[in-house]
Amino acid sequence: MDVKNLNIKDIQNGYMKKDFTVKEVINGYLDSIEKEDEVIGSFINIDRKSAIKKAMTVDEEIKNKEDINGLMGIPIALNDDVCTKDMPTTCGSKMLEDFTSPYDATVVKKLKSAGAIIIGKTNMDEFGLGSTTENSFYKTTKNPWNIKKVPGGSAGGAAAAIAAGFVPLALASDNDGSLRQAASFCGLVGLKPTYGLVSRYGLISPTSSLSQIGIMSKNVEDCALVLEIIQGSDSMDSTSYKAKKNKDYTSKLKNEIRGLKVGIPIESFNENLDPEIKNKIDKIIDILSDMDIIVEKFSMGNLENGLLTHYMIMSAEVSSNLSRYDGIRYGYQTKNFNTMDELMRNSRSEAFGEEIKRRITLGGLILTSKYYDKYYYNAKKLAEEIKRECINTLKFYDLILMPSSPVLPYDIGMEIKKPLDIYRSKLYTVIANITGLPSMSLPCGFSSNGLPIGLELMTDYFNEDKLLNMAYHLRKKLVNTPGLEEL
Repeated sequence: MDVKNLNIKDIQNGYMKKDFTVKEVINGYLDSIEKEDEVIGSFINIDRKSAIKKAMTVDEEIKNKEDINGLMGIPIALNDDVCTKDMPTTCGSKMLEDFTSPYDATVVKKLKSAGAIIIGKTNMDEFGLGSTTENSFYKTTKNPWNIKKVPGGSAGGAAAAIAAGFVPLALASDNDGSLRQAASFCGLVGLKPTYGLVSRYGLISPTSSLSQIGIMSKNVEDCALVLEIIQGSDSMDSTSYKAKKNKDYTSKLKNEIRGLKVGIPIESFNENLDPEIKNKIDKIIDILSDMDIIVEKFSMGNLENGLLTHYMIMSAEVSSNLSRYDGIRYGYQTKNFNTMDELMRNSRSEAFGEEIKRRITLGGLILTSKYYDKYYYNAKKLAEEIKRECINTLKFYDLILMPSSPVLPYDIGMEIKKPLDIYRSKLYTVIANITGLPSMSLPCGFSSNGLPIGLELMTDYFNEDKLLNMAYHLRKKLVNTPGLEEL
């Protein structure tokens, strides 16, 4: 059964019409993974037996139903830093190679309650630190649009799995644009919600103040539906937002958008922006104007400062959060030791990859008394300035629009040759992580050599309905606009 281009509506309509069963759909996806993922490398773990068993249960549940709601019978993948009690959670690291969580993350519980079927855990840069999914201990993931290119990262496995048609949806963490940049590189919709809208309980995060669980999908409608299901406060997560009631996002997708104001930072059109991406964004500006959207350019003075600010804060949090993985409390334990000091030192040295060691070293350095004020304290001060600037800007504009990335997908292997250039691929996305604002990447066409290009939308706190509303109308317009060679 060919399932590669199906979305939630297609799948559930098929169930209602008896065109196929849940078991047939799940088998269709699993067969595709078995045949083709050896080349792409998107999954670390697949649980075929449990997925088929769950599919058969759902088939029985919907047999006599007149309507199917939620995510009944919908296959979904999880980035391998989201805890599952019935599948290993490795974070793409040797350090957690043998770890299986004793509990499900809150988002996993919500997915299961809604009838979703989790078919596997996807590859990622180790502990979510990377931009290409080449930093995984297990494998290098390739971009399905061109297997010589990276899929982005750290959530490149999830993005590649959806782009290859192995699964219609995935949840992944977003530390610095990890999810949105990967969505952009693979031609997908990628949403990072407001910090606190979705519970982080059960997310193994290296960056407590920056990471948020988000959604990747092929269309805006699926993204909105999944957000409805996973949103909400959680007593197990002190950072979750205590909302009076959850929002209905799907019913607001078609709301009128004429007259909305969109601001575009002048600084996002600098010399580092790939000319083909600039050309696509220029076309988007024209299309928005045709849709009676007010588009204005403005100066975001701190845009260029975001990357360094984020890198300082992230490195400090990584150094602190990963200190628990020492071979005693958590994680891999070396056999090569004579003293406790050697046990901890060798366990970490053998199990952590080079990028993790780089971040831990930098983070440890900037948290010392000698450098704390100069680097960490000043980075936190600058983060507050960036936050204030964005909040003030969003008093004048409904949304901010930028490229998702200043560059097209890289060649595999480039991270080793030009690591600083790789970091710059997150130049625009880190702003939403620093501020906690909601943001999403949206596909807006292809380059001359067939690589996906994405644009980023950002709005005020807890205004995901406005974000999804604009994204829905813009995607519809893009699909019907000649010359953009849309998905």
